[in-house]
Amino acid sequence: MTGEFSTTWLGLREPADAAARATDLVARLPKPINVVRDLGCGTGSMARWLAPQLDTPQHWILADLDPKLLHYATSHVRLPGVTVEGALGDVTALTAADLAGTDLVTCSALLDLLTEAEIDALVATLAAAQVTALFTLSVAGEVSLDPARPQDATVAEAFDEHQRRVVGGRRLLGPDAPAYAAQAFEKAGATVVTRPSAWRLGPELPELTAEWLRGWVGAAREQRPSADLDGYLEDRLEHLPTASVGHVDLLATFG
Repeated sequence: MTGEFSTTWLGLREPADAAARATDLVARLPKPINVVRDLGCGTGSMARWLAPQLDTPQHWILADLDPKLLHYATSHVRLPGVTVEGALGDVTALTAADLAGTDLVTCSALLDLLTEAEIDALVATLAAAQVTALFTLSVAGEVSLDPARPQDATVAEAFDEHQRRVVGGRRLLGPDAPAYAAQAFEKAGATVVTRPSAWRLGPELPELTAEWLRGWVGAAREQRPSADLDGYLEDRLEHLPTASVGHVDLLATFG
């Protein structure tokens, strides 16, 4: 996997992420939780959201492939009773030995960037270590905009195709990831609970909504260069719609 996220984008989306995540899954986490490993930690937003909801003391191992993001994350998770360390590396290389002493593995907006084989390996690692997983904000392929436009469906279909593209010989799961991961965890003997965790965008979040629209339409154009999208993005940016962008949160527990 390669890093592809900026601190600017991750900072823009952090409030929407926090508002979308399913808080009732936190109440279901087996206790105690003292050591948490956050895969693909980005700027550390998962720790800033989750740590205040858990008992202290806590130790977070923030893991990411991007050294700049990892440095940012370890510098910006400052919470009472919480210590942090950075772990530079690819989440696909995680082993059961890495999880010794870990109570919880988390990630956010990550599963859709993985392949079937990579999710299978990640689930097998968690099953071998018998570690709980809380995986949030996996893209679900459900987008609705108000007011609607005739080209919305074309953009949504092309975007989903882009999410399932082949990158370096790896076919990404994209919006198929939440269901695939849930099935993989169940096959491995886990108890799985999922919840919808849609983003709510619109004129009240103008910067995030505009940046999401640019990325959404840009990916669609990249996937279908022949699609007639002239004027679509410009119209949407001029009159920001209210948007629901579907995600899924997943909790998997063993034992």
